[in-house]
Order: sequence, then structure tokens, then C-alpha cells
Amino acid sequence: MTDRAPAKTGLWRDIRRQFLRHKGAVFGAYLFAGIVLAVLLGPALWSIAPDALDFSARNAAPSLAHPFGTDQLGRDVLAQVLVGGRISLAVGVAAMVLSVGLGTLVGVSAGFFPRLDGPLMRLTDLFLSLPLLPLLLVIVMLFREALSAAVGTEMGIFLLVVTAIGLTSWMPVARIVRADVLSVREREFILAARASGTTRFRQITRHVLPNVLSPVVVSATLGIANAIITESALSFLSLGFPSDFPTWGRLLSDGVVYLAEFPWRVFWPGLMISLTVLSVNFMGDGLRDALDPKLRARTARL
Repeated sequence: MTDRAPAKTGLWRDIRRQFLRHKGAVFGAYLFAGIVLAVLLGPALWSIAPDALDFSARNAAPSLAHPFGTDQLGRDVLAQVLVGGRISLAVGVAAMVLSVGLGTLVGVSAGFFPRLDGPLMRLTDLFLSLPLLPLLLVIVMLFREALSAAVGTEMGIFLLVVTAIGLTSWMPVARIVRADVLSVREREFILAARASGTTRFRQITRHVLPNVLSPVVVSATLGIANAIITESALSFLSLGFPSDFPTWGRLLSDGVVYLAEFPWRVFWPGLMISLTVLSVNFMGDGLRDALDPKLRARTARL
């Protein structure tokens, strides 16, 4: 009778197993994947163009011809929701990359280099003390026309909105990463690497960053939801994309005037925003649990 060879389990396999145990995270992942596929493939599969006018069907209720109804110009709301989702998700992902990258850089620098800790944290406190929405409004109003004239309306507004959201949402990430780096910095393997003459850059990239991966990934998932909500608020206030670029927030802004008579104008884009934010939050909860080594070890013993 021979002994059975131990099962080969790696880090990513354990993370995947723990993530799949979280039913809410799995549901969120499927829901988010469905939304992404819908906005990427939907415009190609849906025969009606988002800018096609049909004045005979203005403000039509949902039907087989127009499942989400039409707007005041007879444009199909489903087509607009699908196309607008591309812009909203692109803004969310791009702004998340900028905010998480900047927050991680500030957090690691403040936590690993004691001389930079004070100045960088005071800078973080300064940004946290600024009123977010008024600051975004000022940034958009100051640079909107200049960027639109330089690179075009759509690209100019996209770059402006992404940059504004990214530069005003990195502070929580920086604080979370700094706290983890302060804890990791005094661990035995960091002290051993320092004693062996390992450069600081290699210490950070090889030992520090992998051990603060959990809060970074969770912040990244939640950052997408935060960016989509912020872009929707700017578009709702008519300071984001113009009306011919139907983001979900812009569709909400255009439909609120008709809320009493044609509530579906607001319902569908609002539902897409809610489902996207909900799915991303569920995924963030699952990733937080899956990336927690203590929880993975406790689950493996069960």
C-alpha cells in the first residue's frame, strides 16, 4: 500500500478556491461579466443605432420593438444604454487605475521611507480635507473647453473626467497601503533582506508589494464603482459628457425631466449603475476574503 502524494496547492489556487466559496462574490463576478459582455457586444447585436431618430415613437413605453422604451426624440433607450455603458465602464476602469496607482505609490513611499512619511501623509490629509464634488466641478469647468479644443470633445472630456476622479480619490488607498507597509516593514523576512544587502527597490517590489496586494486589489474593485458613481454625478449635473455621448449618468440627467410621465427613462440607466456597483462591491468582498492568508489557512483546515 503506497502513500498518496500530497495534492499540489499553490497560492493562486488557494485564492481561487476561497473566492469560489463566497457565493456573493461569484454572483457579482457573473453579473459584472454579463454587464461587460452586454455593453461590448450589445451594440453590434442590436440592430437599432443609438442616434437613430423616430419622431413617430417619441417617449414610447417599453415594447418588443423598443424593450427599454424611447426618449423625447424617438431614440432607442436600450441602444443608448448599451453604448453609454462602454463609456461609463471605461471611465471607471481608467480612473481606478490612476487612483490606485497613485495611492499605492504614495502609501508605499510613506510607509517604507520614514523621512517621507510626514510630508506625504500631510499631503494626503490636505486632499482629504478638500470638498470632493465642488473641487471636481471647478476642475471640469476650468479645463473642459481647453481639452476639448486640443484633442476633441469626447477624448477631451474623457481625459478630464478620468484625471479629475483619479486625482481626487487616491487618498484612502494611500492610507490603507501605508498602514500595511508599516506592519510588513518590520517583519523578519524584510529585516533579513535588508541585512543581506538587498536594494530598497527590490525589497519593495519583491517583498513589500506582494504582501500588501490584498488592500490594493480590494481598493481597485471598489474604485471602479466609485468612479462610475462620480462620473454619473458629473453627467447628471451636465458637467460630464455632452448629450450626444449617452453615458448612464447623462441618460439619467436627460430623463429626470420626464420622470413623472415616463419613469422608464430614468429606471434603466439607474438600474445599470446600481447593478454594476453592486456586482463590483460583491467582488471586492470576495477578493478581500480570498486574499486574506489567515482566512485561507483556516478554510484549508476545514
